[in-house]
Amino acid sequence: MTRHRRLSFIAALFASALPFAGHAADPAHPSGLHVAARIPGPDGGWDYASFDAAHHRLYVAHQTVVLAVDPDTGKLNPAFAQGKHLHAVTPVPGTDMILTTDSGDDTAKLISAADGHVLATIPTAKDADGAAYDPKSGLMVVICGEGGALTLIDPKAMKAVGTIVVGDALEFGAADGGGLFYVNVEEKNQVAVIDLASRKVLRRYDLPGCKGPTGLAYVEGARLISVCGNGGVDILDAGSGKTIASFTVGGFPDAVIYDDQRHLAYVPSARAGTLSVIALSGAGDNTIIDTVPTQVGARTGAVDTKTGKIYLPTAEYVLPAPAGQRPTTKPGTFVVLVLDR
Repeated sequence: MTRHRRLSFIAALFASALPFAGHAADPAHPSGLHVAARIPGPDGGWDYASFDAAHHRLYVAHQTVVLAVDPDTGKLNPAFAQGKHLHAVTPVPGTDMILTTDSGDDTAKLISAADGHVLATIPTAKDADGAAYDPKSGLMVVICGEGGALTLIDPKAMKAVGTIVVGDALEFGAADGGGLFYVNVEEKNQVAVIDLASRKVLRRYDLPGCKGPTGLAYVEGARLISVCGNGGVDILDAGSGKTIASFTVGGFPDAVIYDDQRHLAYVPSARAGTLSVIALSGAGDNTIIDTVPTQVGARTGAVDTKTGKIYLPTAEYVLPAPAGQRPTTKPGTFVVLVLDR
């Protein structure tokens, strides 16, 4: 989440006191999901999370540190890797490396998945934020929010190999596996389509019902799912940009969590403290089939596609926040929610 988006999110989310959502879902929920466990962690802010299937480990970008969590035992390494203002921590497929992004010094770092030590520090455009892997080129794409650009990193060479200027403030992005990359353009409520090989922006798709797009995923059926700060969810045809379906969720989602094994997408909404479950195949295609209670503030997360468990970082806030001030979290309340069936 860019600095601008984060401030807007905080100001709107905590304009008034909100009750915290329950910690367990009704067993009648069709997805069967509920909060089954809570893994406590150190105080501090958070941004994106990811699941490293190769090393069977969950990562959370936790302000100045990377939290590494053993999903079987809940044991947590509170300082697996360091940073100044971390946003993404993304496994690099086919390697023993992880990439982190840091807006504190506008860098990406390649770190060892074995012990977290830094292998390379790579300058990026301004405000290194989200990151995604492009399987066709083997490049890591760093979305630089306030810089309005993508920095392309070759993990084998451990260096940046290109910059694509998109323009306007950017949020999250996703690759289609065929050489195209899609990124949410926050200021214009659009999705930009980029050809990574030619380093060119090909076109932009408007998101009519969206205000402040954040999370984005490329899913089966050549579709894009974009979520918006105003609680909108748009499913687009990736080839044409045509809107296939639109929904409203609980407000201030910041991620689309895609489970390709179960043909489901999950959208965590911070304001309502819910997880919307979207079916992507079968009779419920492009439909929200469940809304699962989580906790206010849970807006990003990751899924272990082998087990189907979902992990959502969050914390309790001191509410209401004083007028004109940023809210604080209650000491000792940071937690990773584990949703299971």
